[in-house]
Amino acid sequence: MEFNISQSVRREDVPDKIAGIAKYIGDYKFKDMLYARTLRSTEARAIIKNIVFPKLPDGYCIVDKGDVPGRNRVKIIDYDMPFFADGVVNYIGEPIALVVGKDKRVIESILSQIRVEYQRIEPILSVEDGLNAEKPIFGDNNCFSDYTISKGDMVSAKRRAKFVYEGEYETGYQEQFYLEPQGMIGVYEEGKVSIYGSIQCPYYVKNAVEECLGFEPYRVRIVQTTTGGGFGGKEDYPSLIGGQVACAALKTKKPVCLIFERNEDIEVTTKRHPSKIRLKSYIDENYRVLGMEGDIVLDAGAYSGLSSVVLQRAMFASAGVYNIENLVVRGRAVATNKVVSGAFRGFGAPQAFFAIEMHMEHIARELGIDPFEFKLSNILRQGDRSTTGGLYRDRILLPEMVNRVIKMSSLEEKKKAFKEKRKIGKLNGIGLSMFFHGGGFTGSGERDHIKGRVRLVKDDKGYVEILVSNVEMGQGAGTTLRKIAAKTLEVPLSKIIFNNPDTDRVPDSGPTVASRTTVIVGKLVQEASEKLKERWSEDRVEVEVQYKYPEGFYWDNDRFEGDAYTSYSWGVNAVEVEVDPTTCEVKINGVWAVFDIGSAIDERIVKGQIDGGIVQGLGYASIEVMEDRSGKIMQRKSTDYTIPTSMDVPEIKSELMCEPYGGGPFGAKALGELTLVGAAPAYALAIEDALGVKINKIPVRPEHLMEVVQNGK
Repeated sequence: MEFNISQSVRREDVPDKIAGIAKYIGDYKFKDMLYARTLRSTEARAIIKNIVFPKLPDGYCIVDKGDVPGRNRVKIIDYDMPFFADGVVNYIGEPIALVVGKDKRVIESILSQIRVEYQRIEPILSVEDGLNAEKPIFGDNNCFSDYTISKGDMVSAKRRAKFVYEGEYETGYQEQFYLEPQGMIGVYEEGKVSIYGSIQCPYYVKNAVEECLGFEPYRVRIVQTTTGGGFGGKEDYPSLIGGQVACAALKTKKPVCLIFERNEDIEVTTKRHPSKIRLKSYIDENYRVLGMEGDIVLDAGAYSGLSSVVLQRAMFASAGVYNIENLVVRGRAVATNKVVSGAFRGFGAPQAFFAIEMHMEHIARELGIDPFEFKLSNILRQGDRSTTGGLYRDRILLPEMVNRVIKMSSLEEKKKAFKEKRKIGKLNGIGLSMFFHGGGFTGSGERDHIKGRVRLVKDDKGYVEILVSNVEMGQGAGTTLRKIAAKTLEVPLSKIIFNNPDTDRVPDSGPTVASRTTVIVGKLVQEASEKLKERWSEDRVEVEVQYKYPEGFYWDNDRFEGDAYTSYSWGVNAVEVEVDPTTCEVKINGVWAVFDIGSAIDERIVKGQIDGGIVQGLGYASIEVMEDRSGKIMQRKSTDYTIPTSMDVPEIKSELMCEPYGGGPFGAKALGELTLVGAAPAYALAIEDALGVKINKIPVRPEHLMEVVQNGK
């Protein structure tokens, strides 16, 4: 059956969600199921001297480090984070134990009676203190990761430079704020543990639980339940609570349910890494950026988590969309006694692109030249080299995309009109950002670590089931993968089945992260479908394929040299704002965007990702304020931590341009994370345009704007 791959179709997951019959983790009920709540640290850094528990009623128990039969460390990248605190605590909210029983009110009463005696240690509460720590949390230098990338000849670049510009840029926390909180249920039956949960990465949880329990792989099963959003927040954290409910189920021999309250979820789960980025650029007399030195510092929190790879992506994006041939960038992920920072849509790139886009604008302003001309004269083109020396093989459509956004937004006309309006007190501005996102895991991650596999099974009635570990969590993955299979097999979409993954049934095709589901797993689905098509006449057929690193690409993981990504997606955003001259409150009047994601697999899904990503990026830049005080998150309620609502969403006009990627299904490239990356710098640049000041920090708060305006900086 022939159909247009970009044409939108009805998503199979939508009717049940609209009707309210989709089964989320909170809807699961098992016979004799118990409930759990977490005893958490109230100190940022301390030795646990003693814990006094009250007398427990019959049917209630405590689960702690003594109930971990295997390794009391969560398998993420390193093994530093415990499932349950082991003698020390390193952040407020760190799990010490579970209280498990039949009645939630009784559990709360027990929790209120537990007394933990601490010997307090002076905590490290800033990256500055972390970099100069007398008593490090981790290692000798208190850095979970300390990397340097370089290319070209910086000595020569410095010698030839006529102008030098240096700037420092800062970004804050961001909370994923998925609609459905973290939740898991552990079930122990006949020597086997099954974990049901709201997750992005079933095999991540499986690997962590196996090590936690010391079980062989066949004794651990992970089932993804319908998942109400993730944005990276359900990539690493579910491995922690998956191990906890597994231990509880093993101890009680009954199903145990652990679902977070909203405030608890906000306070203790992973966030986007706060960052401080210094950039120093060397420019010649023709306004060509000859070289750049960068220093990126991420606040990793108390444990390493995914910080090393978040840092790598931030470093690799440090030069933005600009061809800077001589480069030295150092990156450090610093340990602090705060909540663990983790995966979040964009994965280090939003921090880096905010810095480089503001930096390039500020250089142009300092030199007294037009920012657009300056940026476009330094822009990447096909055949140029990336920050790690990788080759940009495909056409880069940024000049055309910029021109299109300028026309869509009437940018040039508005800039002239806004200057006139300022004479009568109206403060309007418009800003434009350019950015990219590398599809899939960084470097050789797909080849050496993930090694994704996809299986298709056709029954005797011609129905084909896609068996992958990638999850549908609202982003449309189930529909996208089904369309790829149906298009390749030339069969009706109704003949393709996609169910939530169960690790007893699906191979490990890798996690649902890194904008890899369509470009990497979708390509494997296409390849498997082509093989299946050759055997279509057989009654029942099972086909499996595994990822192969594409020929012609190169990556040295020890030196961080070569092709950090095998494909790139590109974006241009323009944001128009109006700033109240009295209160410095900012209103967004419109957003215009053009993206190159190769071929769109489903235009409605793409549009949803664009609108959602842009709004999330605007929230990051503006109203999503999250701070800590003495190591404690202050905005820990849905009323305190403000995210954009439908009333805050401006009109968003978006278009697509297409430079297809030969290694993607039907020419598709990465989409999901790209759409968030450019909104923050475009927003900040629009405010700069309105006020004529420099902004070096997000979120941009009215009280900070007042200070900047008063200081004239």
